[in-house]
Amino acid sequence: MSRRGDPRRIAATPRPIPSGPEGMLQAFQQRMEETQAALANETLEVSAGGGAITVTITGNQRLQSVKIAPEVINADDVEMLQDLIVAAVNEAIEKSQRLAASRMGEITGALGLPNLFG
Repeated sequence: MSRRGDPRRIAATPRPIPSGPEGMLQAFQQRMEETQAALANETLEVSAGGGAITVTITGNQRLQSVKIAPEVINADDVEMLQDLIVAAVNEAIEKSQRLAASRMGEITGALGLPNLFG
């Protein structure tokens, strides 16, 4: 029994990217997707309060962990701890956004486009 024409059949090889403007757009989209996937797997670490708080975040702004040094935990000064956490998280987000903008800017720059992400 032939499988030719079977709608369930999936091509084993990817379709080539056409040339011209349509091909450039497809290549651009593919590079954007690849870069976004790479950013999701890349992590950045930021500390605040002289290392009292350490935040780990991905390149696509997903908070992965918050580490608090035991010596800064003080029931009498919860506000200071909260401020340190906010400062560390905000700095981590900004650092992650700069990384993402830089990586995406590399793509647009390679195509002769202005950096649309920075």
